[in-house]
Amino acid sequence: MQQNDDRLIIVQTLVIVFLCINILLIVTFFSKDSFYTTMRYILFAVTLLSDSIILIMSDILLILAYFRFAIQSGFCVIIYIISALCTFITPITLTAMTLERYVAICMPLRHGELCTIRRSLNSILIIHCISFVPCIVVLSISFASATPSFYTQVKVCSVESFIFHRWQGHLRSAIGQFYFLFMCVIIVFSYVKIMHVAKAASGEKKKSSLKGLKTVMLHAFQLVLCLIQLWSPFIEAYVLEINLSLFINVRYFNYITFILVPRCLSPLIYGFRDELFFHALKYNLLCGIYKKPSDVF
Repeated sequence: MQQNDDRLIIVQTLVIVFLCINILLIVTFFSKDSFYTTMRYILFAVTLLSDSIILIMSDILLILAYFRFAIQSGFCVIIYIISALCTFITPITLTAMTLERYVAICMPLRHGELCTIRRSLNSILIIHCISFVPCIVVLSISFASATPSFYTQVKVCSVESFIFHRWQGHLRSAIGQFYFLFMCVIIVFSYVKIMHVAKAASGEKKKSSLKGLKTVMLHAFQLVLCLIQLWSPFIEAYVLEINLSLFINVRYFNYITFILVPRCLSPLIYGFRDELFFHALKYNLLCGIYKKPSDVF
């Protein structure tokens, strides 16, 4: 029991730290006109909001499960919809950010035309619509399979609450893996194209291309972590049949590695690696004491 208490405290500490970082980055995003009028920063803000929401919702579910606090299925449906939506928003937005880097490096003359504010807002709408499809499929099948008493039941909320048959879990995983396969193809395509430009370029263009290449690689790594998150329920279900104590350890490891860690990589990739954003972030963090750039404010 003491070990579980320690783990809960560790998770709460990590969630609070990541949320504080995300809030600071969101404040920085709105502190400069060029951030909320540039496509890559707009998409970055979308990932920050999505990551913050998934951190909050997953933490709520963790606390409810820890204290065995039961809620009505209707509220659980709302929590699931928000969580499922945000689960896909982040990787799909990362893919869109990768395409933006591809256009900026491989098609620089068309970048201003293709990456306008209007197109950014349209992209956000498309991202949310695509992200909502798996949720609609899972809930439609669940509602069709559920008995009338399901909607009035009071239980501990979890994703498994909506899985009535084994094949539903496989279908949910298959949809997720199809999405991530498609996103991986886009990222690999962008990586190959940017690498080709980097090899042929020289001077500042080569430096910019290599930096874009590293960003794409980091996006790919984050996408892999998000993909493994979809496999976690199957791994945990298998481990549960072997040993309950081992199951608790595996679930704790999966939560830290495949839910919390991917949600802290976005600040690392754009919040600290982007020079302009980093200077603005440092300015806000030090309450205006830091004044490197006349070009920051």
